[in-house]
Amino acid sequence: MKNESGRPHKFSSISGLHRALGLPKPLHPLISLVNYAMITTPASELPQTLLLDFYKISYKTKLQGKIKYGQHYYDFDEGGISFVSPNQIIAASEDEKDYSGYTLLIHPDFLRSYSLAKTILQYGFFSYSANEALYLSEKEKKTISEVFEHILLELNGAIDDFSQDVIISHIEVLLNYSNRFYKRQFITRKAANHDILTKLEEMLNHYFNDKESLMKGLPTVQYLADKLNLSPRYLGDLLRSLTGLNTQQHIHEKLIEKAKQYLTSDNLSVAEVAYQLGFEHPQSFNKIFKKKTNLTPVEFKHTFNKN
Repeated sequence: MKNESGRPHKFSSISGLHRALGLPKPLHPLISLVNYAMITTPASELPQTLLLDFYKISYKTKLQGKIKYGQHYYDFDEGGISFVSPNQIIAASEDEKDYSGYTLLIHPDFLRSYSLAKTILQYGFFSYSANEALYLSEKEKKTISEVFEHILLELNGAIDDFSQDVIISHIEVLLNYSNRFYKRQFITRKAANHDILTKLEEMLNHYFNDKESLMKGLPTVQYLADKLNLSPRYLGDLLRSLTGLNTQQHIHEKLIEKAKQYLTSDNLSVAEVAYQLGFEHPQSFNKIFKKKTNLTPVEFKHTFNKN
């Protein structure tokens, strides 16, 4: 069933994905826990890109090869978890030559009458790229494995009035543990993450010192994330863990720093400074400057000149 058109192959149902993987029908039409060892369809016969109408949480207990983070490669043999939300394109990775583990597939309708239906996307890692997976220590792997085993027991057991409640509770536990372990990952990868922070600062300095770039407007979060080969959400969470500021706040900090240079060292009007910084309307510049400094640009110039 390999798709030769180059377009992602869309799966609207969990049952459809099971058929493509050579698996028996799922025990429940809206949720399934797939054991990689049971997949019978060769990888070469599967589409290179997939588009799913459901959540996919993949727990791989063993990975061989290298995973790219930004400009660097890291070796991870201890396994990890990746998170995919509905309508997010999944590309096959040639780096993952050998792995085992589980994939939890959850249709949004399974969550429909629960608060998790609204809160699930507050877990930012559903917006991360595949190369920004959560890599687990041995202790963390044991914890995650136990949660998956509980879900599997519920799916294989007799269905009663509490089955769905219990499975939803286990999914929430899985997500909360993942949130905790991602925070740990940001800390334990501090050296690599500081490299990303340093590169971001260099990019912002270059952008704000390049008049041609500024004429196009302020750099966007998407622009910076693309340059760093990271997803916008992962970059924001990484920066917040290091500095307390997200990507947009870093952009604004650099903007204010540059604005103060113009306001104090050049004989420019506030409107001219706004124009130099890529603002079409001075009012927009004034609003950001006042919000960040508690002074309008005019008040800042006046205060500086008094000193």
